[in-house]
Amino acid sequence: MTVAVDPFRVVFVCTGNICRSPMADIVFRSYTRRAGLDHRVSSWSAGTGDWHVGERADARTLGALARQGYDGERHRARQFTQEDFDRSDLVVALDRSHERILLEWARTTADADKVSLLRSFDSGAGDHLDVPDPYYGGPEMFDEVLGMIESACRALFRQLEPAVRQPR
Repeated sequence: MTVAVDPFRVVFVCTGNICRSPMADIVFRSYTRRAGLDHRVSSWSAGTGDWHVGERADARTLGALARQGYDGERHRARQFTQEDFDRSDLVVALDRSHERILLEWARTTADADKVSLLRSFDSGAGDHLDVPDPYYGGPEMFDEVLGMIESACRALFRQLEPAVRQPR
């Protein structure tokens, strides 16, 4: 008898959902897919603001992703909503400003307890827990940010992997 198991649900959050959080979602999904756990982990991304809702990821984001073998073409920006707290197990902020906003939006202690900074999972990040916003930078800044995100997502996945391999 096979028991259906709900996937572990992760939402990545940045400002406009066109740079950092789509990168994090796409990278994280690649780790779950390669490990054969994409049926056990679900992820998506959102922004704290509504400026870019419905838009594709920034062209520089898509370029940085493509240079590393990721496909971000299907991403469309959306804004974080209260329902994201309800339908997620982990809410991952890309920097402390997002963390602060998400904690303000949390309706309950349970909502607040779901919020973590992405780089807090990466022991190599030290005290540098913010993923810098590359929006006003050039392609090299997007590449640098993607490297930070890959390292942190790898660390997050390694932490979650043993738990998601086991039935919840």
